[in-house]
Amino acid sequence: MNLGYVIFYVADVAATAAFYEQAFGVTRRFTAESGQYIEMDTGATALGFTAEAFMAKSCVPFTQLRAAATPPAIEIAFITDDVAAAVARAVAAGATIVTPLERKPWGQTVAVVRDKDGVLVELCTKMG
Repeated sequence: MNLGYVIFYVADVAATAAFYEQAFGVTRRFTAESGQYIEMDTGATALGFTAEAFMAKSCVPFTQLRAAATPPAIEIAFITDDVAAAVARAVAAGATIVTPLERKPWGQTVAVVRDKDGVLVELCTKMG
C-alpha cells in the first residue's frame, strides 16, 4: 500500500490553499468545481483541503482545526535543504514558530510551525 493523500477539514478551503502556496511553496494540482476541495502537489503524497461544512454532512463528527486551539495530535513534514529559509518564508506568510530550528543528534535539522488552521508543520532536512 502507498499513502495517496492526507486531507484536512478546514473552514476556508481557498484561504488554506493560498496560505500553503505562500508559506510552503506548494502548488495546486486539483480544484473541485464546487471549490469545496483543493489538492496540493507535494510529491508522491498529495495534501488536500476540504470544506468543514461539506464534511459535516457526510462524515463522522470531528474536532475543528483552529489556530487558537490546542494543536491536533498530528504533524505533517516538508523536507527541504534550507530549513532556515523555509521557516522564514512560513512565518512571513503567517505561520507561528512552535519549535525553533534545531540540529538533532541524528544529524537532521528540524523546526516546527503552526499553519493558519493550527496544524503542526515540521520543516526539516532529509533523514540520513
